[in-house]
Amino acid sequence: MYLPVGRIVAGGLIFLLFASRAAAIDLIIDDEQSLRDAASTTTFAMMTYYHGNETGQIPGAFPSKWWEGSALFLALLHYWHFTGDTTYNNELRVGLEWQSGKNGDYMPSNYSSYLGNDDQMFWGLAAMTAAELKFGDGVFNTQIKRWDTTACNGGMRWQIWPYQSGYTLKNSISNGGLFQLAARLARYTNEPIYATWANKIWNWSLSSPLLNSSTWNVADSTNMGDNCATQGNTQWSYNYGTYMMGAAYMYSYTNGSAQWLTAVDGLMNKLFEEFFPSSNGGIFEEVTCEPSEQCNNNEVLFKGLVSTWLSFTALLVPSTYDKILPKLQTSAVAAAKSCTGHNNNTCGVRWYQSQYDGWIGMEEQISATDLFVANMIRFTGNSTGPVTATTGGNSTSNPTAGENDTSTASIPVSAITTGDRAGAGILTVLFTAGWFGLMGFTVLGG
Repeated sequence: MYLPVGRIVAGGLIFLLFASRAAAIDLIIDDEQSLRDAASTTTFAMMTYYHGNETGQIPGAFPSKWWEGSALFLALLHYWHFTGDTTYNNELRVGLEWQSGKNGDYMPSNYSSYLGNDDQMFWGLAAMTAAELKFGDGVFNTQIKRWDTTACNGGMRWQIWPYQSGYTLKNSISNGGLFQLAARLARYTNEPIYATWANKIWNWSLSSPLLNSSTWNVADSTNMGDNCATQGNTQWSYNYGTYMMGAAYMYSYTNGSAQWLTAVDGLMNKLFEEFFPSSNGGIFEEVTCEPSEQCNNNEVLFKGLVSTWLSFTALLVPSTYDKILPKLQTSAVAAAKSCTGHNNNTCGVRWYQSQYDGWIGMEEQISATDLFVANMIRFTGNSTGPVTATTGGNSTSNPTAGENDTSTASIPVSAITTGDRAGAGILTVLFTAGWFGLMGFTVLGG
């Protein structure tokens, strides 16, 4: 079994930190308190990896994997919102503010030299979620300035800087994530500029090899070297999930447009077909890396993010609710059975095994937390869905935010390299922490 050294070391630490907790998560999927307890357990385990609230440490910082901080804070936001537990709200608020940087565009100076568009985007989604869930206020202009027309008639590059492997690729998570953020801003603010951009990104994606509206296949990447004539078709759940989530927001924004309902249904059904295989009892599986036991830290997070996006889709597009909830429930029951490691509720990766598989790390705990919290929609209902500026939100749009960011200029394209292609193959290996710079929103403590 492939088990990265970092995970083994972390495993020893995590064992010492919360070894006194119960040895298993006994989840009763139909019981609200049982779900709350399961989420509380995995959230506690997740936070043992976070040191930004300690003396001498940087709030929100994960030096070797900056974007993963956004995944952790997204999990905390959903946990607080759906359970009402405010235990971690101070860490959440301080971390979101600190990492937003001096321009409020999530390009902090300590990390900006190696960020990808996808990395910045995920922090933007965290801030957007905070606004929608009325936690605080919520960035757009820095990313749209990176919309690249030097090849492929548009689209977002995977990376920001020419020296980064992947700079000459355009990929689904960068473009689908920007689409999602634009759609969410359109719904939240009711400002036409955001809807215009959402439609522009969606239509460009359809014109590229990334998104197919006949088969609803979502490819991982396409190559600027041949003007985006070919695709890297490695299958990752979050590529499907981010386009589905954006389409769900556009469905809500347009008051039930048939176009967006078709998109939501197409992407959701393809997601279920590919990543909830009947051969595994319909349990969520990252099919590209789990069977070979080669998932990296980023890829372990994908199922958690998509579980959250599925739950929001069920709230935004009510006709999907009865299809989504059973998938989340079946996966949660199996995931709980995987959280039996080391006699301290350490969760595994391959939920479909319904037992602990030896994997250990913050990412496993984040994904389990996301899944357990996603199942809370059964008990909370539509009243806990994302708000808008006119239905309870207290964030205000800033159309000029990010305008002073100079990291967004189009830079001449270099020839594609073997490293670029390899990077695309796992594409999203850097998972993405968020091109939040994309929207004029800044998170403020609420």
